[in-house]
Amino acid sequence: MIELSPELVAILMLGGVFVLALTGFPIAFVIGSIAFFIGLVTFGTTTTFHILYSRFYDLSLNYPYLAVPLFTFMGVVLQKSGITKELYQRLYEALGSFRGGLLLVTIIFGTILAACLGVIAASVTILALIALSPMVSRGYDRSLAAGTIVASGTLGILIPPSIMLVVYAPQAGLSIGQMFMGAVFPGLILSSLYILYVVTRCQLNPALGPPIPADQVTPFTVDKVGKLLMALVPPVALMVAVLGTIFAGIAPPTEAAAVGSFASILLAVVYGKFSWGMIRDASIETLRVSAFVVLIAALCYAFVGIFMNAGAGDVVAEMILAVPGGRWASFLVIMIIVFMLGMFIEWIGIVFIIVPIFSPILAKLGFDPLWAGMMICINLQMAFQTPPMAMSIFVLKGAAPEEVGLTMGEIIRGVLPFVGIIVFSLILFTLFPSIITWLPAQMIGPSH
Repeated sequence: MIELSPELVAILMLGGVFVLALTGFPIAFVIGSIAFFIGLVTFGTTTTFHILYSRFYDLSLNYPYLAVPLFTFMGVVLQKSGITKELYQRLYEALGSFRGGLLLVTIIFGTILAACLGVIAASVTILALIALSPMVSRGYDRSLAAGTIVASGTLGILIPPSIMLVVYAPQAGLSIGQMFMGAVFPGLILSSLYILYVVTRCQLNPALGPPIPADQVTPFTVDKVGKLLMALVPPVALMVAVLGTIFAGIAPPTEAAAVGSFASILLAVVYGKFSWGMIRDASIETLRVSAFVVLIAALCYAFVGIFMNAGAGDVVAEMILAVPGGRWASFLVIMIIVFMLGMFIEWIGIVFIIVPIFSPILAKLGFDPLWAGMMICINLQMAFQTPPMAMSIFVLKGAAPEEVGLTMGEIIRGVLPFVGIIVFSLILFTLFPSIITWLPAQMIGPSH
């Protein structure tokens, strides 16, 4: 063993994650390797293996994480069955004649997908396949179209049932149900701000989002209204099955996730989309996502165990608490750190590393844990949209039809204004924290 000071451990472990993440090596193995070798050097073999074993064992007994595969399965079933695709066409018939109408349809459809899927890759892929070609063929600005798809698809990581909230809550000792409710208004406000942005830009410059030519516009009849309402049935049914049962206190989130999975299968049957091949594909994708989450969770648990036992957590806490300017300056430092991490590390690694470290600091600073947790999760929306580690951008680039010829530069230019909107929303929720905290306070019965 080598005597390492807590300050040096903090520098080696956090700095090592930053540096090695840039190599492109899988982040789970980067984090696990750093934890293992620093543990051996600092504590020796016996203590290191005891820390790793106890952390892995604690993770395996964490009941709320069962919601991860259940919500994933629910979302993938909806994606594979194609139940929601008709909704895009119905929204297009209703809003396509407006300036920037397809952008509005994409944001609204993305918001609805977010409340059904909770899987970013699925949401962005669906929007790219359905919305990108029609917008480009009708002369929409390519960057604006790409940015709208990325921002709308990324709402799924915030609007419940969000996998991020399921992962975050147990780490911070918070209720998943309360975090779900706390995310509702921020998600809807973000969606509304996106709509306001694209409407304003298209009003100022109609060439960015031209309406459907007058000779191609068909009247929005009572029959079309009926079809739109019918297309809304699947997402509304799922929202009631999941969020309704949580809010009313009928079931906690894990059981509500099971209800949602069952409801998604019933909807597939009712709409004639059910097949055993779909269930097989959904199960395989659920296994892949869940294994990914558990692997990173276990290795991040190990990382945090070594980090905290070496006293490095106290070093970080003292540094942040000593920032000049009071508690708001300290909070700003935490938010900047989260933003910077989001540019280089996948969100799940960030959550498992920072939450055990930052949660006690935020409590000492006197912030409401639910509000602070939601602010971090809203901040992490930007992690999906800020290179070099920008999953939503890469998913759109990969899913975009080849004939569109969308470039990475066009996507990034389109995304940047939406990142600015997220920053504005963080300021808004700081000034009016009840936007986050009001709905959770109205919940009935069990919320865990």
